Amino acid sequence: MGSYEFLAGSYDALTLDVDYPRWADYVEGHFRRLKRPVETVLDLACGTGSLTYELSGRGYTLTGVDLSADMLSLAEEKCRGLENRPQFFCQGMEALRLPGRVDACVCCLDSVNYVLQPQKLRRAFRRVYEHLEPGGLFLFDADTPEKLESMDDQIFLDETEDEYCVWRGEYSFRRRVCSFWMDVFRREGNVWRRGEELHEEFAYTMDELEAYLKEAGFTDIKRFGELKFRAPKAGEQRVFFRAVKG
Repeated sequence: MGSYEFLAGSYDALTLDVDYPRWADYVEGHFRRLKRPVETVLDLACGTGSLTYELSGRGYTLTGVDLSADMLSLAEEKCRGLENRPQFFCQGMEALRLPGRVDACVCCLDSVNYVLQPQKLRRAFRRVYEHLEPGGLFLFDADTPEKLESMDDQIFLDETEDEYCVWRGEYSFRRRVCSFWMDVFRREGNVWRRGEELHEEFAYTMDELEAYLKEAGFTDIKRFGELKFRAPKAGEQRVFFRAVKG
């Protein structure tokens, strides 16, 4: 089974530890530091739309894009009651095609690592650049190679009353890819259903990501620690990038 098919139905329950209001606060902090106002925002790889929902509720006009139709159906349901309802599109980020430009694009929770081919990620960065207004902001985070390498041969467990997920990490130095083999069990009435999924992340170096941004045309490129407004420290496992369309 492909990524986020069976898992989509349990994703929100299994990620309750993600503090989306805090992530939205951080995103807004970068918006405030921009030299132009931000009104329209693209949430790239929006998943089930939790961050989309949070930012829409704060008055921004949101567009959500994700490759998983299963995740997008949950995002649409989640945002249905909003006065300022987002638009959603099912697309890969390297094939991004929107009806207009936006003031800012955010791509959160190591979604760029899910693009396993560097050429595709380079195309994705170019597509983001083309869809930003002049002076627009691109903000994203990435897992570091050190983090992905450290997950080799590790076993993880997430559970709630109605969901149970056990997953194992396997890192390939040759491929520079960390594979996560997941067994997901979900209670549906009196029955437990089981799904198996494979998720993979590519270990991009931070220098590679900055080079791709420059190649796409971005300027004023800066790196930050996890949900911080300072430079990353040694050993930090998640790094944020902020870049501006010149």
